Amino acid sequence: MPGIDYYELLGVSRGASASEIKSAYRSLAKVMHPDAGGTSGGFRMLQEAYETLKDPVRRADYDRPAAPPPPVIRPQARPRPRRTGRAGRLRDFGDDPNYTAPRPRVDLGAMDWWNRIDLGARVRYVPAAGLGHAPAAAAIGGWFVLLIPLALPLSPLLLAVWLPLVAGAGYAAFRLVRRYIVTARAERAFAGEYDGNTIFGRTGENRRERLTAGLLTEYLTQLPGVRIFHGLAWPGSVFTDVDHALLCGRRLVLIESKSWLPGHYYCDEDGELWRNGHPFRGGGSQLLEGVERFAEVLPWLEVRGALIVYPSRAGEVTCDDDLDFDVPPMTPEQFVREIGDWLADDPATVDREALRVLVRQVVSEVRVAGA
Repeated sequence: MPGIDYYELLGVSRGASASEIKSAYRSLAKVMHPDAGGTSGGFRMLQEAYETLKDPVRRADYDRPAAPPPPVIRPQARPRPRRTGRAGRLRDFGDDPNYTAPRPRVDLGAMDWWNRIDLGARVRYVPAAGLGHAPAAAAIGGWFVLLIPLALPLSPLLLAVWLPLVAGAGYAAFRLVRRYIVTARAERAFAGEYDGNTIFGRTGENRRERLTAGLLTEYLTQLPGVRIFHGLAWPGSVFTDVDHALLCGRRLVLIESKSWLPGHYYCDEDGELWRNGHPFRGGGSQLLEGVERFAEVLPWLEVRGALIVYPSRAGEVTCDDDLDFDVPPMTPEQFVREIGDWLADDPATVDREALRVLVRQVVSEVRVAGA
């Protein structure tokens, strides 16, 4: 941005290390974020400064002295048009503010997991909160069986042995029944707070997030145990750091919605993002750090990320089918196919503690009833 010194904006020297830049950004983000009373324009400027200075290549370009402007030469004839593509039209560069990405449609015939899901499966919450009603019923039944000898004549010796046995069994049955009642009440309270909800949080205002929210609701709710979250903060943060998340069984998926130029996106063997054969510098992502943070808080879960990419102007976005990375780029159809198949291994299970943790991380408290 012309006229803005990124180092001055972040309050660091030109020789600042990457960790100093990151620390300065985090401190300023807490006060400049729109949720904390800042302006959206100022926060975008802060993000642009951080994205530029944290990347060694972009930082080197930024630090390079600007070349003097070329002399102004008045054209003697009409300027030539820019080079054209195969169709003879002027090439387009950058986002098109008038372009609206279409709603993604998924070919269900290509989804192997779609038809193997039992939609009537009962949702199971793990770990189980109690032993269930069977032990309590068995204890009461056993105690009544011990009372049968009351109808029979007993010798004083048998009576002396039998009465303590009945008393002990009755006390054990009482404690077991009381524990069952307490557990049942806790189960009803949990169900009243969570069981009626499939979607937690409110979708962002931009179109790409709304498109992803519709994608999750339309296709991923096919899994009875899936729980959808919109607008999550990292553990220890108060800002919206993750666009969306999916919880199903013991697996968690963190999602970012991206609007990038048409082209072919993929990761190299080191997990770095490329577009059309060149390292991609057209947009940043903090999703990998989000995956690491949630994996620390929920170590019993498998946590992975996904970048869902939509075109920012007319054209097609494609991504490699090699998705064996922590945060791979995906088209909407690839996401539904890959992530749906991954979650379908345990489609009707919800982890209680993970659900509680994720609900607490939702920045918006708005909840939407089950789809």
